Amino acid sequence: MSTTPDEPPAKAAGALLLCRAGPDVVGTPAQLLRERMVLLRAGAEWSVLVPEGEPWLHGGEPVDRVLTGWATALAVGAPWPVLALWWDADRCGCTLASGFRRTVGYVWLANGTPVGEDEAMRTFAARLGLDPVLDMESLDRLTKPDTDADAHARMTGLLAVLTRAGLSLPAGLGPGEPADRLCAAARSRPGAEAVEWTGWRDAVRAELDAVENTTLGPWLRGPRARALAAAQLAAGLPLAAWGVRRRSGGWIVAGALLVIHGALGFAYDRMRAPD
Repeated sequence: MSTTPDEPPAKAAGALLLCRAGPDVVGTPAQLLRERMVLLRAGAEWSVLVPEGEPWLHGGEPVDRVLTGWATALAVGAPWPVLALWWDADRCGCTLASGFRRTVGYVWLANGTPVGEDEAMRTFAARLGLDPVLDMESLDRLTKPDTDADAHARMTGLLAVLTRAGLSLPAGLGPGEPADRLCAAARSRPGAEAVEWTGWRDAVRAELDAVENTTLGPWLRGPRARALAAAQLAAGLPLAAWGVRRRSGGWIVAGALLVIHGALGFAYDRMRAPD
């Protein structure tokens, strides 16, 4: 690790968030972390988030716990996994978050001593879609004692495996660097984007834009959306009236729901229409 012996662990800490998705997809959910970060492309199907702040210096929580929380928040509801890499003067490690599944992680002490379960690496490889033979052999070596491999070498070995999976970290974002150097290196790279919290209104608007660019978009806004809303109103009004005549609570509720969905569809289409 690139730290001086008398440097406190919190000050020597550094962290990266690797997302298996492009920056155009990662930027919106990253805003919801409400932390200032720099977003960069890190390969054809990867992005990296570099924190500008160092909450582990002030919040009383170690860097690994902070990064696990961030990775979990990013991955919930996302179709792509998030890998948090972190290190301080005493340890380094990784934490993988994927949807609502339990996070998995592994830790190495500063001298390279592995502290973790071998099964974690198998889960790690499976969730990232790594090669079950070649990549798994490399990951397995990282869990074995090796007097010649310190924490920096262990993390470099992990990144070498991810490189075969398409990861390409920008220059200056290597393991062992403290957070301030990582951030400075990230900001200096071409294509760097600042990610910061701008309020719930902008965050919701950005999320809606992202959803509208998916296959669901035509059913949320535009001619198809308006046709669907009209059909729901046309079906819901007589259904609710029929339920009233028959004094059937179930049909009344069904009709009311169709009417509500139809009205909301028209309202959303109008609200999102360009000025």
